[in-house]
Amino acid sequence: MNQNSSSIAELMRGDAILCEDDLYLGLGECVLRIRSNSPALIRELTGYFSHVAIKATAETIEVIAIERDAPQVGLEFTDWKREPGKAGRKDAYADLTDGRLVHKVRTGMLFLQSKNYRLAVGSCLQYNNQIINFINSQYMDWLQHRGWLICHASGLVYDSQCLGIAGFSGGGKSTLMLHMLDDDKVAYLTNDRLFVHAESGQTLACGIPKLPRINPGTIVHNPRLHSLISSKQREAFLQMPPEKLWHLEDKYDVHVDQIYGTGRIIPRATISSFLILNWRRNSDDETSMEQVDLNSRRDLLGALMKSPGPFYQHPDGSFQQDTADFDEDAYLHELKDVTIFEASGQIDFEKLIALCHAKIFI
Repeated sequence: MNQNSSSIAELMRGDAILCEDDLYLGLGECVLRIRSNSPALIRELTGYFSHVAIKATAETIEVIAIERDAPQVGLEFTDWKREPGKAGRKDAYADLTDGRLVHKVRTGMLFLQSKNYRLAVGSCLQYNNQIINFINSQYMDWLQHRGWLICHASGLVYDSQCLGIAGFSGGGKSTLMLHMLDDDKVAYLTNDRLFVHAESGQTLACGIPKLPRINPGTIVHNPRLHSLISSKQREAFLQMPPEKLWHLEDKYDVHVDQIYGTGRIIPRATISSFLILNWRRNSDDETSMEQVDLNSRRDLLGALMKSPGPFYQHPDGSFQQDTADFDEDAYLHELKDVTIFEASGQIDFEKLIALCHAKIFI
């Protein structure tokens, strides 16, 4: 039997009573209000989103997170297809008459997405990163409804100009970005979701308020990040074979303003260049960086195109499908005035940073 979002929302909330504490996030013209039955969760989220937290005002979108055991909803879920190179079950979904329910397979969390409800339920404190992602997905929807195109990329700002950094799986874009942040003239825009939009003769880049989330392989070789783990942990990681350490998944949040200093996060900027990492750890070739034309190198689009994901609800109310093809022409259009560079050869962060300063930051 078809279910609507109102009946599912009532089942998910149960008898939970929302606490007086709440959180407002100011993201340009988009204002999110975050509510919960858990004061501890609101405190956690306030710390995480401190750089975009604002005083209470009229909200654009309300997100509610309920700390409780996720209820049985009696719906049949369909697995959301993983991206190439990703293994294992992660997300499953059930479409309602007027919304979508997303089940996080590994954690048991449930998320209701509709025009009237943005509701999460489960072990929200334990899996607060999934709550952070759900909050950010609302802003991502808001941007896409206004013509912004999602890219699987990092973004840095130097001299008021954004450099987008994309790479194929395991390409090290977060590692490169954090090494480049060692330069006090470089600011952080975004880590894994970069939005672009061409308008009025320029191309703009916009980030989402999500901190860099990195693996131990990025931490152990960057002195600026050593405080994220203990010295004992670092020694243990360094004893691992380099190839195993490179692919080890054990995420840590990097609080940019705490590690690199206040004022180092910029929400939007004009984007002038895009760097696509197409290098290899096992390559014998010298690290190089050359300008390319995406129209003749469409193979590189695979590094930067990104699905909006299962939470994306189109303006007409329909939801994104995992069978939807990427619109390559849309990416070519939005990036037509952006200079594209390809990094190839062996992975050498120091050499590539020098090339960026020689060819981009000039």
